[in-house]
Amino acid sequence: MIALLLVPLVLPWILPPLARRAAARVRPEAALWTVTAAAGLLAVAVVACLGALLLPLALAIAPLAALLHLIRPLQAGPEPVALGISALSAGFVAVTGATVVRRGLSEAKRLRGAHGDVAHLPHVGGLCVLEDSRPDAYALPGLTGPGRIVVTSGMLRSLDPHEREALLAHERAHLAARHHLFLAVAQLAGWCHPALAAVVPQVQFAAERAADESAARATGSRTLTARAVGRAALAATRGGPRPGGSVLAAGAVTGPVPARVKALLGHAPVRWVAPVLLAVALLCTTAGASALSGAVWLHRGVETAQGE
Repeated sequence: MIALLLVPLVLPWILPPLARRAAARVRPEAALWTVTAAAGLLAVAVVACLGALLLPLALAIAPLAALLHLIRPLQAGPEPVALGISALSAGFVAVTGATVVRRGLSEAKRLRGAHGDVAHLPHVGGLCVLEDSRPDAYALPGLTGPGRIVVTSGMLRSLDPHEREALLAHERAHLAARHHLFLAVAQLAGWCHPALAAVVPQVQFAAERAADESAARATGSRTLTARAVGRAALAATRGGPRPGGSVLAAGAVTGPVPARVKALLGHAPVRWVAPVLLAVALLCTTAGASALSGAVWLHRGVETAQGE
């Protein structure tokens, strides 16, 4: 049943609305882990199923069939349907592979460029001050060692001392929790399936919310943190966007800032488990089970074609 291998290609479309509910209703840390893990697992299932769906077309080529010692054609369903789906899968795999390579290299170039911008700067406790009138602040992950917090002089002039403390606590939280790894997984998953690309903003939002809550705990004031986030965002808006910034360098003014400020002015979310997280777990389980069943069925078809 080739349909078993098609189900994991459709299920990712269910994740974006679940991710939005998770980011809004549970602790940011739980939402970040759950949504990122789900996106990564669904991406693996998509790639695995696409690879399996390539087999009918690949084994229709005589040299490849002989390589696997097939003595009769692989029966994967009605031949026109099986070969048509296999051809579509081949095209999708080619496009996805090219996208991953192109965007991966581009992201690596931007990250190296960001490191080059601050490589010459002195840093104290991992903090670098970049002489730039545009207000900006971001957590720059390390390429081989610890990361750095980069703050422009324009941002420092835009905030008072207490707001600066909240801003730096926010960026330290990004580095301490390695949020760049979550962002990297989400980006890679988004390149593998268009539905998973819609999940990337939710992962970014959950990462920012987690850093906001950490900053609020560090400063002891949710109101101060909300004010710092809001003023930093307004200052960055006036200064214009940071050119060529890496998406892995999480900034204090990324994501829907009004929603972040509203959350900080309310009560901190306390739930680690919610029905929406269970729904995400069920979604991943269904995709995994379907992909595994389809792979087992296809393996048996290959054995049959080998005369076993």
